[in-house]
Amino acid sequence: MDTFTVAAPDCEARVRASFAQQGAMHTLGVSIGEVAPGRVVLEMAHTSAFSQQDGFMHAGALATVLDSACGYAAFTLMPADARVLTIEFKINLLAPAHAERYAFEGLVTKPGRTITVCDGTAWGVSGDVRKRIATMTGTMMAVRPVTKGSSER
Repeated sequence: MDTFTVAAPDCEARVRASFAQQGAMHTLGVSIGEVAPGRVVLEMAHTSAFSQQDGFMHAGALATVLDSACGYAAFTLMPADARVLTIEFKINLLAPAHAERYAFEGLVTKPGRTITVCDGTAWGVSGDVRKRIATMTGTMMAVRPVTKGSSER
């Protein structure tokens, strides 16, 4: 795994504080499993509330959580005054998502001052069996406050 330079020393506290404000993650029952510079793991139990007609986790719910894992991985490397927004992602659904629980790992592939590229993997976990169910590549943007005299609007 790559070693990254953290722009703000309290990156884990910042991730947890931001995550606590996310209504979508709260609604989906998602929690933070791990936070490290350039890496975040989110966790979720299987629930029929977010399944599709065959009982598998709905692809939209899976993509939402994997996007957040990638976004928060990027956020760990951003300056204290920055926020994160997804500007693009591509997901590959590799297997039906039906497991006891899920782990969503976001990893920074290429950090940047404004744009960061991340890779994500969603795992279905049942007992001791762990199966890769989706992968994602996402592009995240650091959003900073507009300063007086800036041409940004």
